[in-house]
Amino acid sequence: MRTVLNVVGARPNFMKIAPIVAELRRRSGRFRQVLVHTGQHYDEAMSESFFTDLGIPRPDVNLEVGSGTHAEQTARTMLAIEPVIAERRPDWVVVVGDVNSTIAATLVATKLHVKVAHVEAGLRSRDRAMPEEINRLATDALADLLLTPSRDADANLVAEGVDPSRIVFVGNVMIDTLLAQRDRAQSSTVARRLGVEGQQYAAMTLHRPSNVDDADTFRRIAGALERIAERVPIVFPVHPRTRARMAEFGITLTDRIVVVEPQGYLDFLKLYSGAKLVLTDSGGLQEETTALGIPCLTLRENTERPITVSEGTNQVVGTDAERIVEAAYGVLDGRTTFAGRIPEYWDGRTASRIVDALER
Repeated sequence: MRTVLNVVGARPNFMKIAPIVAELRRRSGRFRQVLVHTGQHYDEAMSESFFTDLGIPRPDVNLEVGSGTHAEQTARTMLAIEPVIAERRPDWVVVVGDVNSTIAATLVATKLHVKVAHVEAGLRSRDRAMPEEINRLATDALADLLLTPSRDADANLVAEGVDPSRIVFVGNVMIDTLLAQRDRAQSSTVARRLGVEGQQYAAMTLHRPSNVDDADTFRRIAGALERIAERVPIVFPVHPRTRARMAEFGITLTDRIVVVEPQGYLDFLKLYSGAKLVLTDSGGLQEETTALGIPCLTLRENTERPITVSEGTNQVVGTDAERIVEAAYGVLDGRTTFAGRIPEYWDGRTASRIVDALER
């Protein structure tokens, strides 16, 4: 029987690991699994909500590494996870996404001669100012099995000289979670509680340091939001980092921008799936809106998920206020059209293909 040690560190990882955990459970005669939560992002209420919403079992190990600089967080994760991997001696360590926990677990497992499988491999923004890009590059250089969400990710890896035998195109595992939970989310009352049920509205998230840690950039984006909110209300679940910067920079928003605490998975799925427009700097939300056919404006200068632009409903609009407003008005006025195709293998069966690859 093979042992798989799954590593999660931040809330976006939960949506990626949940279908894999469920698929491994279905094959419990051939696999045993260990779930390690590094605690890179840990909020008791939010974590509990995500575990409950997604049907993830409580972690077998919680490392509770907490926040800190990139170096501190990565180092603490490495120190904490090394004895876990050394003791359990899994056949595979499965890492997902591009957070600090991803590269930390990969480094430790590789040095302990334990095989690593990277879920969501091969994505590239080509912007090394993004810490996630460094994590992606380093993880893919070390991992034994590179499980890609799209064909362009395969091409990126081949161009970097990766042996094609290490690459397996499996599709987008986040879409497994989205499709599995979409019907459940419809029973959420969050839209009614926030006063937007039955009307057109936009939903947004904003958390990247490049957007919220620079006062001028944040103020430009806030100014654009104020103008868009003249047309439709905007529901804005605010990341703790973003809220702290709003207070620091003295940024206040009109009442038409409904500022709320971060939402659980089902509540937020209900919110953005009913939105006329989504504005975000999140990678995962670019994918989820593409799968649902919802117009998305990405408030960044680049994306590691170009398939959401070429085949989906995403536009990369940067942080210039005029460009953001013009793109939003184009959607609201019906002047903007999208390809609107669902990318290959974004079909809800990615976890099965992942576990097939581990089994092979």
